[in-house]
Amino acid sequence: MNKAGRMKEIPFIPRIINPVRIKRAVLFTADAQVREGREILEKRIPWLKTEVLSDPEAVMSVSFPEASVFLFDDTALSILDTGRIRARNPDAVIVLLSFQTYIHCSPPQATFQRYPFAAAADLTFAVGREELAPSKILVSVVRAAEDLLNIEKYSKVRRYIFHLVDDEPRWFSQFLPVLYDIIGQRADVRITRTYEESLKFLFGVEEESRIGDTPDISQGHGDDVVCLITDIYFPKKDELQSDAGRNLVRLVNRYYPHVPVIIASKSAAAHTLSHIGFVLPKGDPGSLEKLRDYILNITGLGDFLICDQEANEIRRAKDIHGICRILQEAENDSPDGLRLRDLLEDYGQRDKFSTWLYMHSYPELGDRLRPRRSSGQRMLTLLRRHFLFEVARLERIPLLIQEKRIFSLQELYLALQTLEADVLQPYSDDDVISSWLDRKGYPELAEELRPIHDSGLDLRQAVVQIVEKWLRLYRERGCPV
Repeated sequence: MNKAGRMKEIPFIPRIINPVRIKRAVLFTADAQVREGREILEKRIPWLKTEVLSDPEAVMSVSFPEASVFLFDDTALSILDTGRIRARNPDAVIVLLSFQTYIHCSPPQATFQRYPFAAAADLTFAVGREELAPSKILVSVVRAAEDLLNIEKYSKVRRYIFHLVDDEPRWFSQFLPVLYDIIGQRADVRITRTYEESLKFLFGVEEESRIGDTPDISQGHGDDVVCLITDIYFPKKDELQSDAGRNLVRLVNRYYPHVPVIIASKSAAAHTLSHIGFVLPKGDPGSLEKLRDYILNITGLGDFLICDQEANEIRRAKDIHGICRILQEAENDSPDGLRLRDLLEDYGQRDKFSTWLYMHSYPELGDRLRPRRSSGQRMLTLLRRHFLFEVARLERIPLLIQEKRIFSLQELYLALQTLEADVLQPYSDDDVISSWLDRKGYPELAEELRPIHDSGLDLRQAVVQIVEKWLRLYRERGCPV
């Protein structure tokens, strides 16, 4: 025994967001750039086996026992019998990669009227040149297909979902790569394109009048949503109208007030909701960067940020130790302490603590705090007790890789240098190492490791170099390593 307390090790059980992985991909397209995307997919999603087929009959004869995604362009989808494909592949997701400008900018019903074949796809994305180049979006397309499959078919456990509502594939095709780089394997994304589809996803109904006073969480996924990102104008009863976005934001604010709302729209109607959500002029220069910053600050994916009613930053914590210091400060009966206590009470009521904990690999503590409803000094005492208990456990939570028990950053660095690349692969793919580092109090390192998509020796070299860099930086800061 090298350290005190190791006799009572606490197992680290990483949470796997998607229990079912898409392992097979079929590309059937006339576009050379999409076909060449096979190399990108196999490099960045190492567990995925891809095939590029050129014969329609061969495509419809494919049968995979594993979860699969079929990637078709407009011409391919128009000549295929998707019913045969689904019958032979029960866990298949069919994706349209459309080059049609009309489809890029049109709501579903208008698209289906002009191009009926498009209705056969489970997901539709816009592809083209420059910002819509297949090389930029294909990885996100496969991930969105995997998320859809897991949410709709394998959703027995609690999920963390970014709900994205927009009728135009052009916009969410550009935005998804940004979003997935932020969230890694910590949350899913679910895209809906109409008001009725959004209600069905959130509440399990297609009409507002059927929601009732308390939504049935067994029917909808609203309780799993960690952020709503929505346009204002999208179809409601097959007509584009601003009431669609306004009503959806109003309902989410009423039934799920803890869910942060981002209104991605240039419409004047969007600003009437600025008291509820963050208004982002969609398509403006730098808008995606602003969206990235807001998501990190507000949804629990980044620092724990405390803001007042005017959205002014009051306190910021990078890890669980920083949150403990803020809670201690709030116990002071000075004016600043009392003000901070009021803000923390509001955060507790809106599940801000539990959301941050879920996103930073503390699911047990998130579950313990989520149903709590306390106030004042009692709330602070409750929070501090739970957080300090978790801090005391951190040194006793090892990362287990094969037979090696790793307790510190230094031990991780030494283990990585001798670890076989194929052994490391699943720990990187599932964000296991990042999750453990997040929990141990190394959020910046976890964040830099999270977007890595590589395999073999290249993966090991990249991980070792990043860990080595942050090991040096943490030492310079005087942090325990």
